[in-house]
Amino acid sequence: MTRATHRFERVTSRRTLREFLALTDRLYAGEPRYVPTPRQQIRRWWREGVSLYVLRDATGTVVGRTTLHTDAAFDTKLGRRCQLFGLTEFTEPAARPLFDAITAHAEPDRDLLFGPVALLPNQAGGVITSGYAERGFVDSAWNPPHYVTAYEAYGFHRRFEADTWICPVTAPGQPKPSAYIKSDGVGLEVHRGDLRRLDDQLELLREMLNASFAQLGYYTPISERQLRRQTDGLGYLLDESLLLYLTRDGVPVAFVLCVPDISEFLVAVRGNLHVVNQLRLVTSARRYRREAVLIIKGVLPQYQGRGYQRLLSAHLHHNLHIAGYTTLRSTYVERDNPASAAQYRRLGGRPLHGYTFYAKER
Repeated sequence: MTRATHRFERVTSRRTLREFLALTDRLYAGEPRYVPTPRQQIRRWWREGVSLYVLRDATGTVVGRTTLHTDAAFDTKLGRRCQLFGLTEFTEPAARPLFDAITAHAEPDRDLLFGPVALLPNQAGGVITSGYAERGFVDSAWNPPHYVTAYEAYGFHRRFEADTWICPVTAPGQPKPSAYIKSDGVGLEVHRGDLRRLDDQLELLREMLNASFAQLGYYTPISERQLRRQTDGLGYLLDESLLLYLTRDGVPVAFVLCVPDISEFLVAVRGNLHVVNQLRLVTSARRYRREAVLIIKGVLPQYQGRGYQRLLSAHLHHNLHIAGYTTLRSTYVERDNPASAAQYRRLGGRPLHGYTFYAKER
């Protein structure tokens, strides 16, 4: 329970789950800037035991929603006992009652509220703090300005402030060859995605990702199981030319992964990727190969600062142009990571959305 005029209720039935999913249909009706999380992903989390909640007003109408969950690895990373929350949406009047309910229902031994994350910061979540006129996109957030006002009026403070980026895809210069020997005798080779070897290549990326991102304050290692879940369905979306990795004398040292931006399709189907809609997406895939989203990139720590990511970016930009893409968007880059931001600026990019997570002491 929460305030007398509101009721906080755990999702324990398919009927309530449908209400949880339908809230964003109402909140963002006719709003093309909001890109919903696929319903199948949310249903899977629910089946796996993630605690979903709805907030009802005095009439019984759902006016807010959230998850409440924890993660031991994230606790270790922050050195705190964190109550995580995510998929958090609300009408403007429901913000304080929802935050009251999150606070009241947090596990007793949790001393920090942190979110919104679905289910971790290195997966999805966050709140945009600027750039509201610009649409959201796959694996990123979009919300109205009153979300920021609500969080900060309640006493949440910003953590891991960042920006998403947008870059034009213009005619690039001649890229370096995909394989060559440097003057010091080191052999470098750029490899591209291969659907026939996708599982093996994704495992290579996972190992490099965990190593290259370990130094970031919010990042917790991705397991093989998490990787499979996060990339479920990637095979039918992947443009092989947009998955690249670099080897140094045969050893993988850097990578970049982009996917075609299917945000318009997700908006049109309200995030419902059932089998029929998946088939529709596959048959119309070429329509969504004009804009792309950079999901993740990295370099092993011992090889950072040697221009390897710049080399991959040159090949990526060339491939984007050859394939007919016109725009590249990037998921959030922390503001204390100037090297990543500089790569987007070299491509003529600019910040798109201000981005943050929120934390509050209990």
